[in-house]
Amino acid sequence: SPSQVDFLRGRGFLSDYEFDVDASGGAGALHHGCWAPRRVDSMAIMVVDALRFDFARDHLPKSIGSRLYPSNITHSAEPRGKSKLFQFVADPPTVTMQRLKGLTTGGLPTFADITGSFGGATLDEDSWVEQLVRVPWQRRRYDKSSRIVHKPQIAFVGDDTWVDLFPTQFDDAHPYPSFNTRDLDTVDNGCLLHLPRLMGRFIGLKTGTQLLQMSPDSPLELIVAHFLGVDHVGHTYGPNNVHMDKKLHQMDVVLSDTLDAIDNAPGESCTALFVFGDHGMTEDGNHGGGTLDEMNAGLFAHFSPGCHAEDDEGLSLDGSELSGPDAARAFESIHQIDLVPTISFLLGLPLPFANIGGVVPDLLPTPKRIDSERISHAPELVTPHAAVALALNAAQVWNYFFTYSKTSRDLPKDRIRQLKDLLDSASLTYRDAIDSSIRLRDDTGKENNREAEYYDSTAYRQACSLFKLFLAESTGLGKTVWTQFNEVGMQLGIFIMFVAWLGGNPFWKRFVRPSTRSAVSHGSPKENTAPSKDSSPLQIFEVVATLVFMIFTCGVLTFGNSYIEHEREITLFFLSVLCLIVLRRRVYISRHQRLWAALPLAVAICARVNDVFVTGHGLDPSLRSHRAHHPAVFIPSMMALATIRLHWFAATRLKKGASLIDTVAIVCLTMCWWDKRAADHGRNGFMAARISMVAVLLGLAHSIYEILLDDSSNKVRSLSLGRLNHFELLAFRLMVFLVIVTGPSAASTAVLIAVECAALKLMSLDNTRVNSTTALVMAALWKLSIRTAFYGTSHHCSFNQLQFSAAFVATTEFQFHIAGFSLFMNTFGWEAIGSVLVLLYSRARGNADSGGRTTIWEWFVYFQATEMLSSCISVSMMRRHLMVWAIFAPRFMFAAVWTTLCLLLWIIDLLHNLIKECKSKRERIYKGTD
Repeated sequence: SPSQVDFLRGRGFLSDYEFDVDASGGAGALHHGCWAPRRVDSMAIMVVDALRFDFARDHLPKSIGSRLYPSNITHSAEPRGKSKLFQFVADPPTVTMQRLKGLTTGGLPTFADITGSFGGATLDEDSWVEQLVRVPWQRRRYDKSSRIVHKPQIAFVGDDTWVDLFPTQFDDAHPYPSFNTRDLDTVDNGCLLHLPRLMGRFIGLKTGTQLLQMSPDSPLELIVAHFLGVDHVGHTYGPNNVHMDKKLHQMDVVLSDTLDAIDNAPGESCTALFVFGDHGMTEDGNHGGGTLDEMNAGLFAHFSPGCHAEDDEGLSLDGSELSGPDAARAFESIHQIDLVPTISFLLGLPLPFANIGGVVPDLLPTPKRIDSERISHAPELVTPHAAVALALNAAQVWNYFFTYSKTSRDLPKDRIRQLKDLLDSASLTYRDAIDSSIRLRDDTGKENNREAEYYDSTAYRQACSLFKLFLAESTGLGKTVWTQFNEVGMQLGIFIMFVAWLGGNPFWKRFVRPSTRSAVSHGSPKENTAPSKDSSPLQIFEVVATLVFMIFTCGVLTFGNSYIEHEREITLFFLSVLCLIVLRRRVYISRHQRLWAALPLAVAICARVNDVFVTGHGLDPSLRSHRAHHPAVFIPSMMALATIRLHWFAATRLKKGASLIDTVAIVCLTMCWWDKRAADHGRNGFMAARISMVAVLLGLAHSIYEILLDDSSNKVRSLSLGRLNHFELLAFRLMVFLVIVTGPSAASTAVLIAVECAALKLMSLDNTRVNSTTALVMAALWKLSIRTAFYGTSHHCSFNQLQFSAAFVATTEFQFHIAGFSLFMNTFGWEAIGSVLVLLYSRARGNADSGGRTTIWEWFVYFQATEMLSSCISVSMMRRHLMVWAIFAPRFMFAAVWTTLCLLLWIIDLLHNLIKECKSKRERIYKGTD
């Protein structure tokens, strides 16, 4: 009511100014609203990227540890500020770009925004950074007698992601490139260079006289510093490494210096410092997913001595004022979006329009009271001030949900009614508390020395708890509907994919006329697609087992989060079992050719050895904890690759000079890794890596030229041995490029995968009646082998397993296109190479027996289409699942990339066949044969 608002304004709980808030949360429209007064003079935000909670608690003794345990401090007798450490929970995806969006807007970015992590994603949503720029200084000054007439500036230094999001908002910005995970010091050294100068302009560290002497454009009310060294050490060396100890010690020193400066701030000023991590990291140093290590970061809050009275401990809510099963859950932890309304209240700003975070009362110092001669605090007003902040926060969140519900039907009506009832209950309790204070004021008089008697702390505290519960329930609701799903479009897409999947089943070839089939897939009823009537029981069992394995791998697996998390083990197990099943039949039938029949065993052994013994993919070569990084392992592996190159392709029509290119690439790559293992950090191996890359690119150009030259020749009609070797050499050179962008562990992996491919090639091209393996089984073996190569190189269907170091094997500078291509090949290169080989050997198999030459390929594509369809159905069904963005959505996105690769190859092959068919028809017409 107006009387209640007047009372709150008269007692200083609400600002004298009225903020104009439009639908987007900005200033300038006609809708008026009251707001709370500013709490601090200035604020510093120091983001230590990937500062896991245990890092903040246990590994920063000089800065955070000394404030949490002041009894251990003996070197200073000065009054120290107040500090608190919280577990700071991030929502997946735990990627810096998405986390900074959440930390500034109060919203919940999804994996759909993850492409913005590579730059160029300006934030257009309302945020507290934008409010700092737009809200007039006169409306949010600490008090009317402030000596700062002109609007202070805001400054930034560190990770350039902030400037990508806010390109024009910072008055003094010093961004540094952030993508080179092997660069441990550039960003941090830049922060150390500029931070002392920026702190020298900090409002909270100046006395009134010093503020008057500063130029109008000099004072700073906000400093943001984003350190990256901890995150980069994690990516490069992992969290349990001496480099991490050194980097955390460096952070401890700079944080300690900053805290000391804030502790020595003038007594009349209030300065806040927030030190936090935007996410955590796993035990292998990565992040991006939804594990506890990735989500649990640390938040350390520190306030200068002038922010609190000596007996003011702030307001701590634990839910004890409420009853019910949901009460305690609302007060368990602090989510990162909860910092957004907290910062807004501290700086006297309107809350961002789409914020769904709840203010943290523990982090709100009581506003100062301005008497005629002094500035003082009123500890008895802690609870009423917190109630005002929570009430305004609740009103803002309800306004967002109410506006959202007008344009979307995603909000369940029953949940909205429950939230409305909870908000009404909290508002009623709060209004009763205010009315009680008004009555007490009228009954006892208006003497200031008796003001503490106006406020029933229990009533205000109960109102605070109810508002906090409402905010927690609202956040929970927001997490279930934070993305608008176009269900009609999803169902239409699934239907189209289902029709394509159903029509593309290779079994349909039995019922299609050969002439029709040949125009599309060059098939034949003679192709060994499935067991014939006279097939042995072992072959029938082989096919049935394959179907069971592939139904689970491509279908059932995509519906279980635990299955997806253990997909590496499941895929390797299925491959091993299927190889043993095929081996049993081949050995039983081929009694006089046991060695030739044992090819499946070679596939299983190579896959198992690579998975168990070869580790450290994508990590720095200097790490000594991985056997594959040792020169005694990677040098013989590189020699084996050179031997394969020189002898495998020696009997072909290839020009001998071409082998020199590949030899140079392999030798230079070996030298590169040798340099990177050196203790001298000046030996980075970049030059050798660049020479190796150039040699590989020249080799790829040579292979493409030879293929096009043969393809244009009228004499070459089929996939002859020479042409097949040209394609194999192209795949080999692509594999060398993968070895370059993956690291020394990939050398051993490449040798093992080359042996696997050789065995699978021989099995694919062997169409004798004795040893022949059906196309369905061969396609399954290829698919499982390729997927084990993906997982065996330390990849997974999760963004925290992306090996960003691939972008910086030959440089320290981030080049978007080069880095993007390198990262793509590092992640999906094995799938691309394997798919090309499947297509080649499928066509070669067709040439050998005049049957359907792409049938293995058709089954391979059909398996991938099945996986894509199942992933699409599962992610649509699980769109409200707790792990949708952590597990199901990334799995769907990886499946989409794999399917796109197959589709591109299918289109290229189809166009190639159509062109050849047209050429052949023209020649027949020219010769008069048609």
